[in-house]
Amino acid sequence: MVKSPATIVLVHGAWADGSSWNKIIPLLLTKNRRVIAVQLPLTSVQNDLAATNHIIEDTEGPIVLVGHSWGGMAVTQAGNDPKVMALVYVSAFAPDVGETGSTLIGAHPTPPALSKIVTDSAGFVYQTEDGMLKNIAPDLPVEEARTLAVTQRRLAGAAFQQAVAVAAWKTKPCWFIVTTEDRVVSAELQTPEAKRMDAKVNRATCHCSHIRSKSLLSSKTLPPR
Repeated sequence: MVKSPATIVLVHGAWADGSSWNKIIPLLLTKNRRVIAVQLPLTSVQNDLAATNHIIEDTEGPIVLVGHSWGGMAVTQAGNDPKVMALVYVSAFAPDVGETGSTLIGAHPTPPALSKIVTDSAGFVYQTEDGMLKNIAPDLPVEEARTLAVTQRRLAGAAFQQAVAVAAWKTKPCWFIVTTEDRVVSAELQTPEAKRMDAKVNRATCHCSHIRSKSLLSSKTLPPR
């Protein structure tokens, strides 16, 4: 079979890992799309960028780089690699040069998810089970959302204050899936991000739409082959 010339590189968000794409990956594979998921350390913006760059460097181009939520921070910088042909943001942060996660969040009403985070003794933040059920994954089955709470990766709290030095969306074609009922990265934040990058916009509902909808990454939301 003839495979797509573009490899899809998936970058997960905070309080998750690469397995968060597990419902989408099999569908992409059945369509003969080459795909690989990055595992972010979530220890800093710079370390997340390094992990993403490592996969890009070791992957045949061209590449479509897809970032969910916090993964958009890494996508925004790693997307500057010449092998990356397009960027896809899913419910994501998409900062400009000098912006941080905190500055993006602070420009809009505080999302409910931030009221449910706990900071551990090492300065990493995580979601309570209640926060996962009500804010992160309200549209998933309860058992699945509770499992996500148990298996979540913690994010370094200091990372919210760390700025990006490159904004690849200024020079690369962009797609953006805006989640209209998102309680983590609000639609009020996502919408102007998508507008300023002149992205092709599609819409879904909640923050975990990439888990709920197997067809989220389709011909409508991915660049043409």
